[in-house]
Order: sequence, then structure tokens, then C-alpha cells
Amino acid sequence: MPTLHQFAPGGYAFLEGGFPYSAGVIAQPGFALQRARFAQPLPMAEGFAAIAAHLRSLGRPPTALAAAELRSPQPFSFDGFHAFNVGYVDVLSQWGLVRNGLNPVARSNVCPLFDAPAEPSFFAFSYTVERSEPAAPAGFVVAGSGEWPEGGRFPQDIVARGDVSALGLDAKAGYVLATMQDRTRGLGADWASLTACHVYTVHDFHASLAPHFARTGLTRIGLTWQVCRPPIVELEFEMDVRAVAVERVLAR
Repeated sequence: MPTLHQFAPGGYAFLEGGFPYSAGVIAQPGFALQRARFAQPLPMAEGFAAIAAHLRSLGRPPTALAAAELRSPQPFSFDGFHAFNVGYVDVLSQWGLVRNGLNPVARSNVCPLFDAPAEPSFFAFSYTVERSEPAAPAGFVVAGSGEWPEGGRFPQDIVARGDVSALGLDAKAGYVLATMQDRTRGLGADWASLTACHVYTVHDFHASLAPHFARTGLTRIGLTWQVCRPPIVELEFEMDVRAVAVERVLAR
């Protein structure tokens, strides 16, 4: 199980991930997570500026940024994805988020089949605020993950590689869902408290609803199917989940 690290400057803890993102975040005592979605995706530089402005308006530092949701025009090659991540992580480092080689910010980055942005853009983000009511839910966000065991061989270790039949998609869905549950446990969070689940795929996964999503309680809260591809060529199925009590849309 990955290590859970405290990130005191942000008011949250994060589950250690890789270079581009952590595996998930959970608010610490005295803080709560909130989420904001842009009415229209904002290109990266503009999105970072808008996030900084929103945090300032709430009296929160840049280190309060806990999770990012990105949209890209099309899937990257494996090497192209790494190159994109270098620039993204550079900004997080400048904000004081990346310390001792650890990136605390959770993330999803997917590619819409329809109405894709012309360049990589921010779709939404989550951040911590001071919690005035001790009994209010703190919240957590599990980072997006596809059907490849991170750190494994790519693309050889992709689950059901190249198989988008109902059987192949079911294997992919089962693997990704198990990853979501493992990360939730790693955060010390309660799966039953989830408020949202996003599924990212361009394929019909109806056959997986009963054996996977209904069985684990996700149809109870309602699935959001975003018709998107994961960010790397050959991946076909991704998910993220969260428990966030306050969500808003920024009209900017």
C-alpha cells in the first residue's frame, strides 16, 4: 500500500503516487475539501491563474490546491505524456506544492471524444478551506486511474490490452474499480461516503453496471459517464471518485 503523507501547508494528507500526481487526498482536521468547475475549460496557464485568484479570494494559499481535473485534445504517447507532465509539475513546484520529490496534488487528465479543447486545459479543481463546523464532512478525492498498473511495463501490462469487447471492458472496469477502492482504503476514507463517481471511456460499459458498479454501491449515488479517452494511447477505461460536500461552477 502506498504511503500516506501529511501535507500541512495544504491542510490535507496525500497518498503517494508518481511524478505527475498523488493517488488521492483527504482533508485533515480543521479543513474540508471543496470543488470548483470552470464553466468552460481554461488553457493551462489561464487555468492556473484562475485557480490562484479563486484561492486568494477565499484567503487560501496556493498550497491549498489538492486535486486537478484536466482535459486534453487527444491521447498522448507514453513519452509525450511525460513531457506534458514536466511543465505541469514545474508550476506546482513554483507554488510550493512539490517537496522532497513528492507531488501531493491528485489529478485526472482525460480526452473528450466530443467538444475537445484545442490545447490541454483545466476542467475543475479541488482545494481545502478551513472548516468552521467540526461535524461537517472533511472530504477526499481519489485520483483518476486507468487499466494499467502504474510502474508496470507499458503497454504490455495493460489489462485486457486491445480488447474492447464486453468481456474485455468488464476486465478493465473491474481492475480500475478495485484500484479506486484500494486508494480509498489507503486514504483511510469511507467508501460509503462517496458523493460522485466519474467514468471515462468512449465504449459502452453497460454489461459492467450490475457486477461492478451496482455491487459496490456506485449506482446509488449515480454514475457520471464522461465520454472521454484516458490520456495515454491504448488505455480505454478510467475512473475517479470523490466525497466532496460543496461544489460550485465558476463562470469565468
